[in-house]
Amino acid sequence: MLETLSLWLTSNIAAWGYLAVIVLMGLESANIPIPSEVVMPFAGFLVAQGRMDFHLAALAGGFGCLWGSLLSYWLGRRYGRPFVERYGRWFLIGPTHLAHGDLLFARFGNATSFLARLLPVVRTFISLIAGIWRVPLLPFSVLTFLGSWIWSYLLVYLGLQLGDRWESLRPLWHKFDIAIVVLAAVGFLAYLWHHWKEAHRK
Repeated sequence: MLETLSLWLTSNIAAWGYLAVIVLMGLESANIPIPSEVVMPFAGFLVAQGRMDFHLAALAGGFGCLWGSLLSYWLGRRYGRPFVERYGRWFLIGPTHLAHGDLLFARFGNATSFLARLLPVVRTFISLIAGIWRVPLLPFSVLTFLGSWIWSYLLVYLGLQLGDRWESLRPLWHKFDIAIVVLAAVGFLAYLWHHWKEAHRK
């Protein structure tokens, strides 16, 4: 299935260039499971072939993430947590994702909108949580774009350096995804333990 998805993504990027990057990265940020780890490295491969510009490809990735994140933010702000708890499974968002997002915003505030864009897994659903938390729109938009732009630059650069071996990144990112999920789960459990101890002490 992943091979079929990758073929569909790469064929569309090859055909539509920057527009495809903007649309696909936006879909990923709107909670649709489109792997940016395929989209942007392939754009880097096209840069290596002289078919795309390095800076414009990264910029397209950043703007794509922004429009998708704003849509996700609006859904969270408009319909709130009950909507996500009821229908989140259709966007591959479960209670664990909500808890991880809550933990990040509770600890890091607005900076979460920037930091989360640099993390696989978390970056896909964090805008929905930002909407639920009703974080201010302007700093959310600016920080989301900057984080997404940096992430896009990184992936385009890796694809450029690897050339026709760009697909070798996928197993690496899969392992990184697992590590992020494990670390987030450990952090959330530590957060619960700390608050349980505080409540027990009081």
